[in-house]
Amino acid sequence: MSEISKIVLAYSGGLDTSVAIAWLKEKFNAEVVTVTVDVGQKEDFKEIEERAYKAGASKHYLIDAKEEFVEKYIKPAILANALYEDAYPLGTALARPLIGEKVVEIAKKEGADAVAHGATSKGNDQIRFESAFKALAPEIKIIAPIRMWGMTRKEEVEFARKRGIPISETSSKYSIDENLWSRSIEGGELEDPWNEPPKDAFEWVTVPEDAPNEVLELTLEFEKGIPIAVNGKKMKLIDIINYLNDLVGKYGYGIIDHMENRVVGLKSREVYEAPAALAIINMKKDLEKIVLNKREYRVKRNMDFQWADLVYEGLWFDPIRVELSKFAEMMNENVNGEVKAKIYKGSFRVVGRRSPNAIYDKAITSYDSNWFPSDEMARGFIDAWLMDSIVSYRKRYL
Repeated sequence: MSEISKIVLAYSGGLDTSVAIAWLKEKFNAEVVTVTVDVGQKEDFKEIEERAYKAGASKHYLIDAKEEFVEKYIKPAILANALYEDAYPLGTALARPLIGEKVVEIAKKEGADAVAHGATSKGNDQIRFESAFKALAPEIKIIAPIRMWGMTRKEEVEFARKRGIPISETSSKYSIDENLWSRSIEGGELEDPWNEPPKDAFEWVTVPEDAPNEVLELTLEFEKGIPIAVNGKKMKLIDIINYLNDLVGKYGYGIIDHMENRVVGLKSREVYEAPAALAIINMKKDLEKIVLNKREYRVKRNMDFQWADLVYEGLWFDPIRVELSKFAEMMNENVNGEVKAKIYKGSFRVVGRRSPNAIYDKAITSYDSNWFPSDEMARGFIDAWLMDSIVSYRKRYL
């Protein structure tokens, strides 16, 4: 790379990015400015700042982006029922483009020559960060220190210790990424898909066997597809998320443990905690079933799948992601009402739903109703419905 004098680094405070500060200074003889973006992670930001300076940063920025994260990223994810491979609610994938945007803002403010991130060459985040950098500042140089140096995690720990860079015990055992929407846990013994995650890996969710021996009854009210109240109490969305992460997590619901297909072609074992995200999405999906008609529901389900894939794969800045978000918003215009669920020791069950916009009509559907299609109507419908199938089947196979 040509002459680089100042680098702005997306800084989480974890092992990778702490080591990256010292490595960037040594490699490029450049000033390193760190940027930590608060997207709801339960961290000591003063400690993170101190760690950045001890590792060699010349300046540190802390940006509170929690409300922006909720409004611009989590809300569209809720409207799209975003669960990658029917499991992961995309917490990290949603936060990366926002963090990338803030890093670019600081790079422009500081007049930096380059931006940097702490993603590895095996992970998805390298794509997510760099898509933001390329979309918002195509002229700026991008440095991926962890990808360039090729150190193992054990080598990183040793590098940090030799240079007096403080690292937490959690960082040395697991790789953690946390925000309002999810907490991901990677590394260590979790890399063997047969190993059950130990209890000490979890912070948000009580493992089901230790959860309270009582049923949690939960009702969410939705307006245009977004939750606005919990058990009758109106709340801001950010407060609903925080409240449900705590409440639902205590009852053992919200652990995701699955084999995930990464963008780079690897399959990985991923463990997440996402009690609020899973409760909200699964309850809203149920509400959609009573509001959307058959064709709307099937189109929406396919769209949700595509939206989650795009975001997971680092394509937040692709026009089709923007267009699908608008489509999801339009399809949620009538998704109003309440959903009732019961949670017991990690199990989750929707037990009721109601909506002023429900297509369901008990007077028509009920077997106790006085109205039934006549025999003639039923025969005509069946003949017309089956004609293509029966004719083609008989000609081909009989």
